[in-house]
Amino acid sequence: MSDAGRLRLRPGPLRAAAGLAAVFVVARILYRVLFNGAAGSGVVLLPLPAIRLPAPFSWVTLLGPVTVDGLADAALSALPIAAVILLFGLLNAVFDVSRAFGLLARRGPLRGIARALAVAWSTLPGLGQAVRTVHTAQRLRGEKPGPRMLVPVLERTLERAAAVANGLELRGFGGDPVDGECTSPVRLQEAAFGFGDDAVLTVPELALGTGALTVVTGPTGSGKSTLLRGLAGLVDHVDGGWSTGVVEVAGRDRRRMPPRDSSRLVGVVLQNPREAFCSELVRDEIGLSLQLRGVAAVIVSARVDEVMERLDIAGLRDRSVHTLSAGEATMVAIAAAVIEQPILLLVDEPLADLDAEARVRVVDALDALAHEGRACVLVAEHRTAAFDGVADGWRSIEQGTVSTGSTERSMTPNIVLPEPAPHGTASGPLPQSASPSPVLAASHVRIAHGDVVAVHDASLALGNGEIAALIGPNGAGKSSLLTALALPPRGLEVVGAPVLVPDASDDLFTRDTVAAECARADRSAQRHGIHSPTSTADRFAAFLSLDAAGLAERMPRHPRDLSLGERRCLAIALQLARSPEALMIDEPTRGLDSRAREQVRSALEQAADAGAAVLMATHDADFAAALGARVLPMREGIVPASVAAPSLPSLVERAGKSRASQIDTALRTDSRAADAVAGSPAPARSPRVTGGRVAGSATPRPAAHWTPLTLLAANLVALASFTWPFVAAAVPAQADAAVPWVALALAPIAVVVAVAALDQTVRSAHVLAYLGVLAAIGTALRIASTGVGGVEAVFILLVLAGRAFGARFGMLLGVSTILLSSTVFGGFGPWTPFQMFACAWVGAGAGLLPRRVRGWGEIVMLCAYGALASYLFGLLLNLWFWPFAIGSGTAISYAPGAPIGQNLGSFLLYSLVTSSAGWDTLRAITTIVGVALIGRPVLAALRRAKPVAARTPKTISQVPSPIIGK
Repeated sequence: MSDAGRLRLRPGPLRAAAGLAAVFVVARILYRVLFNGAAGSGVVLLPLPAIRLPAPFSWVTLLGPVTVDGLADAALSALPIAAVILLFGLLNAVFDVSRAFGLLARRGPLRGIARALAVAWSTLPGLGQAVRTVHTAQRLRGEKPGPRMLVPVLERTLERAAAVANGLELRGFGGDPVDGECTSPVRLQEAAFGFGDDAVLTVPELALGTGALTVVTGPTGSGKSTLLRGLAGLVDHVDGGWSTGVVEVAGRDRRRMPPRDSSRLVGVVLQNPREAFCSELVRDEIGLSLQLRGVAAVIVSARVDEVMERLDIAGLRDRSVHTLSAGEATMVAIAAAVIEQPILLLVDEPLADLDAEARVRVVDALDALAHEGRACVLVAEHRTAAFDGVADGWRSIEQGTVSTGSTERSMTPNIVLPEPAPHGTASGPLPQSASPSPVLAASHVRIAHGDVVAVHDASLALGNGEIAALIGPNGAGKSSLLTALALPPRGLEVVGAPVLVPDASDDLFTRDTVAAECARADRSAQRHGIHSPTSTADRFAAFLSLDAAGLAERMPRHPRDLSLGERRCLAIALQLARSPEALMIDEPTRGLDSRAREQVRSALEQAADAGAAVLMATHDADFAAALGARVLPMREGIVPASVAAPSLPSLVERAGKSRASQIDTALRTDSRAADAVAGSPAPARSPRVTGGRVAGSATPRPAAHWTPLTLLAANLVALASFTWPFVAAAVPAQADAAVPWVALALAPIAVVVAVAALDQTVRSAHVLAYLGVLAAIGTALRIASTGVGGVEAVFILLVLAGRAFGARFGMLLGVSTILLSSTVFGGFGPWTPFQMFACAWVGAGAGLLPRRVRGWGEIVMLCAYGALASYLFGLLLNLWFWPFAIGSGTAISYAPGAPIGQNLGSFLLYSLVTSSAGWDTLRAITTIVGVALIGRPVLAALRRAKPVAARTPKTISQVPSPIIGK
């Protein structure tokens, strides 16, 4: 961020401005010719006839003779506005506005919206990838791309918004940091966590001290994440849930301390940390919590360097977060969580998606943080073997209850997998199949993504009933190879037609209930002549060992509301409905507990016994061995690799020998924890002055009592700027010439005032995150439709988001979308503040529509509103620009002092000719069609994402007692 003010010429915006200025001059000349304004005393070039229009436009004359001096006068009259356009183009070329987002996000009256724009900026690169990934997933499902594809793209993006919101909340956005007692990081007594009237998890007792690492295990969906989110404060303050009993973190009542206030006491690493990254660069992501507290940049930079050095990730400092591998992203997330030396560190499944070497690095880092940094570290994990010899305690969750505690790992639930079945040999990395006629084969596969070669040389062949496993480190090219085999690019010959369960298997879901997904898979199979005795729903239930009641409870739920392991099992069940001859699975055991892993193993064996070849890409060597899979080692895009990746035990053994040297790079011991271990009472932290502010005491935002009046005044000024041609009739005649320029000057001032007033209301991390992510989507839609007159898909988003989240959010989204899209393609100009207000009013209007209308009636209402808003938007933007576009001297020019009826008629005629009959109508049609096609699922997705208010049980007695019957 230090180079935010650096000047660097970007020729793109300047070229665009020059082209736009030239178009404006040509348009001015054409308007003069069309509306009888090119006549003069010079040589006549075109003796066109003059045509007077009938009433009510009797003062308007079309065409007329075109003279040399008339054309010259038209061109010269356009130069002032053309010069303004060029000036804005030069400013866009010199100043990179996006660099200011980070600076404004630290402090000042615009920090909320600036942070949202920073989030949007970091989200933009992933949108294109999201579309491509969902497109691929739908092809893997055997379906053609269509409007339905937009639903999983939106849901994927909204999930990122929720993760970003949680990340901001946990990093202290809008918080008032508090002190805590490091002698008691965690104390739970007869506690329960739940949602609505149902308790999800009960905790009879849990007390954790400093300097220890505790591992929590349990079946998929048992409540491990709920426990960590409850301790982090997300259940009570963010997720809309509740807790009862004693829930204390760092000596404070968790229910009275929101996550944003405990950001210095509790560090949190949630599942899939890459989704929660809020910044573009690694250094900014790690230092975000300090930036949000307003710590001086030089101190933030020094602290970031210190933490990265101690965690041995200094080489990632200037990398983009989008380029990190899974292991690197986990280490960056850990660094971001401990930047302020928290008392408690909560880590949710940090080893998922990691290869053996990355798992060792993460385990070593958590070991050092607990035993050298003296933090209290609580980890929820399925891969418990990695923590053998490191963990100080183990807790298990069974039937919704946390065990009372044990230091023996044997207390953790585990189902021993059977001996390897005779499907192959785990030590024979031969690329050839024993079968004379393989059902899946490919030779010398080479896959490149742009300039990056993902697969260099891969050959494999599998016969009927054979199981093989691609095993290799992160980045070896396993996922790229499987995708290429399932969807062969041009030039690649693949024997067989395998079906793939992709890495991002959630993208296979496009329906809003599990029942609908299962029924859809069964119907698709029947259309292809496949009649299986086992339905998809029954297969899904078998994976998770669900009884009839358990399946019935899950069938009406949204697929993305299932736990991570349950979603994985559903995706596998959906693809198995196609009875494939060759089945490929990317990371089949991700997020699964031992029981679910056994169910998936059994399903894969059944598929193999039925004659299907099974190929999986996995880091889970034990799972592959239990299946008797033939191992195909892959490294650096080569199959079979000459050297297989080392196993986890060998890496652990090597890491143990060098642990003494690794400890030297651990975080320094927290003096507060050291005092606690020594038995002395922990003194209250005295405030430290950092960056010119007192750490630990956030500066509260000023009261927003004046916000409504300020916002109203700003909108009235903006409306006057739009309607200045009619407002000008009330000013003295000698001031007529100044009115247009005053309107242009007042519009950006009104924007700043309105945005500052709106910013006072951005106090929720969720509002900020959803605003940023949806602004990124709006920007992508707006840029995608640039150059296609009237096809404004962004209006669909503004209408639906305003409807789902309310008028204030709709107004914020309209402003942010225009601001961000103008930043992306250098489109700032005198029109920008007018576009910002017009789009803001479109979004706000949708939020003001009657709330009780639901179902198809709501869709019809939104279609009608979208059409009306499309025409009003065009009229508003035409209104302020009409006098500038036409200039003076034509039949429909703005005439100062003329009757309002005449000026209004001239304006309507101009709008009809230039936009209403074309662009505005196309915009209305686009909005109607878009809302009709995807309105219901998109509204459902937005409303699912919208945070709900916490609802505690009516009486505590309704909550199951954590001790009765245990």
